[in-house]
Amino acid sequence: MTGAAALFLCLSLFVPQPADAQRAGYWQQEVEYVMEIDMDVETNRFTGFQELTYHNNSPDTLNRVFYHLFFNAFQPNSMMDKRSRTIADPDSRVRDRIYHYDETEIGYQKIDRLKQNGTEVDFTVKGTIMEVHLHEPIAPGEKVVFEMDFNAQVPLQTRRSGRDNAEGIRFSMAQWYPKIAAYDEMGWHANPYIGREFYAPFGTFDIKIHIDRSYVVASGSILQNPEEVGYGYETPDMQVQRPNGDKLTWHFRAENVHDVMWAADPDYTHVTAQVPGGPLLRFFYQTDPVAQNAPEERQGQLLANWEALPEYTINAFQYMNEHYGEYPYDEYIVIQGGDGGMEYTMGTLITGNRNLRSLVGVTVHELIHAWYEGVLANNEVYDQWIDEGFTVYASAFVMNHIFEDGVDDPMLPRYNSYYQVVNAGIEEPMHKHSDHYITNTAYGMASYTKGAIFLHQLGYIIGDDVLQRVLLQFYNEWKFKHPNGQDFIRIAERESGIDLKWYYEYWVTTTKTIDYGISDIADNGSGTLVTLERIGHMPMPIDLEVEFTDGSVVHYYIPMRIMWGQKENEFSGIERVVSDDWPWVFPEYELSIDRPKSEIKRIEIDPTRRMADIDRDNNVWEHPGS
Repeated sequence: MTGAAALFLCLSLFVPQPADAQRAGYWQQEVEYVMEIDMDVETNRFTGFQELTYHNNSPDTLNRVFYHLFFNAFQPNSMMDKRSRTIADPDSRVRDRIYHYDETEIGYQKIDRLKQNGTEVDFTVKGTIMEVHLHEPIAPGEKVVFEMDFNAQVPLQTRRSGRDNAEGIRFSMAQWYPKIAAYDEMGWHANPYIGREFYAPFGTFDIKIHIDRSYVVASGSILQNPEEVGYGYETPDMQVQRPNGDKLTWHFRAENVHDVMWAADPDYTHVTAQVPGGPLLRFFYQTDPVAQNAPEERQGQLLANWEALPEYTINAFQYMNEHYGEYPYDEYIVIQGGDGGMEYTMGTLITGNRNLRSLVGVTVHELIHAWYEGVLANNEVYDQWIDEGFTVYASAFVMNHIFEDGVDDPMLPRYNSYYQVVNAGIEEPMHKHSDHYITNTAYGMASYTKGAIFLHQLGYIIGDDVLQRVLLQFYNEWKFKHPNGQDFIRIAERESGIDLKWYYEYWVTTTKTIDYGISDIADNGSGTLVTLERIGHMPMPIDLEVEFTDGSVVHYYIPMRIMWGQKENEFSGIERVVSDDWPWVFPEYELSIDRPKSEIKRIEIDPTRRMADIDRDNNVWEHPGS
């Protein structure tokens, strides 16, 4: 590809493309980072230079800008530290660790100098946020170049970022650079970092890392100089010529992403695997050092698990590409590091001393994030349930497929934890600033579990086949465009022909629950009158399965009046009767069945159990003696 063609391709990625579901007047900001850092592995500190070209594609004049300085969170009495020590159910990986860090263990990012278009500007730092006092405003359609000198110290491994994790990885470099905040129709998102979600504009990253030559560097980006570094990046016919000196320079580049992470360790083993028709996969993990960080009896199995991981990962990518949209980048990287599992656009950091199912599971979960956190990149601060919930939903089906579990519906076990939180009375709405949940439990429920149930239950409302079309269309229409929940609902309405705004309002913005019951079965002449009741405050359409004593089965479908549509019959082999719609203000509904009560063996509301009914004890009626 010529330089001009490459430039055109890069720029075209940021031009909003027409789409039926796209918001009127849509725009998004664009960034171009060029960074060069010099790492001192002895002191765990580095100096850096950053040139940021910022494109103001908004209709607004910007009078100030904000940066995130994430490493400043890892200091005693930071907001992250204080929150962890005062929340009722702290993350076990944090608790009070930060409070006890000494000066060599804390993290920081210090800005030495900042220029706007060549003129030095002042700035104010408060914790993890820096406000820049611009030399001159940035008008709509303008671009500005910020040049920054900074220095940083890598903290002890704490929540995604840091050095010397429990498995002996030297550097897990996530949230490692001063990063400009997101600006959208809501304005600046200058959210202090207390350990939860992220949101940033798409752009390009060009990064050079100078580090001790004994270290192997792995990054969620594309290496530009494999002939200088080697370490498994080189092709068989490539002559590696490493320059002299104490350090090597690793040059990485990524396009159309909103973040880049990297990791470095002297003991990484690097292997690759190719997804047919898809990306090249890279895996970085320890071999010999595993013996130092795991029980002796597990060492051989741990290495065997990592050796088996590439094939499972290939299968996961193939399933995702087929069912949820094509992964758009040339590479994806799985790196042993961090303190659990954390997704980044083109790769993930995961802890590696796990059994096979756990190792594959965390890898699958994080790589699915590449579709949602990475490519769709919704505002996770307010709509974290899209990224987390959609990932949990897809993970259930991917794992079921690649392990050949043969489970008819792998999502159903997720409902139990939702019921537990509801019964405990600590549920909070899904659409809420992710940092402001009262408990971590409520946040996890709203973001992960209830977000996944949002999709699975939507399949109950519109049909699973339609849901799969919706998910694929959502990805294709909104990739690289920061969609929100309403954008998803509009596509679901278009594909299903059903009005779904009520569903979004009830399930996402409130904690109202679903509870339906069969309150009475009575003879009605030659037929039967079934009385259903809505006990919970959230209305839903009803699938009612009636099994007769002769073994026949009929499905009675009761749509809601506010849906202005109905789903297609999901079970072609079973007779379906579409009944009159149920106005949601009516607490009861009477259904007539044209066969006597004596011929009815069993009646059940929602036999698929996709509807999150909090009390299923009243969902089933069985004929006495059956």
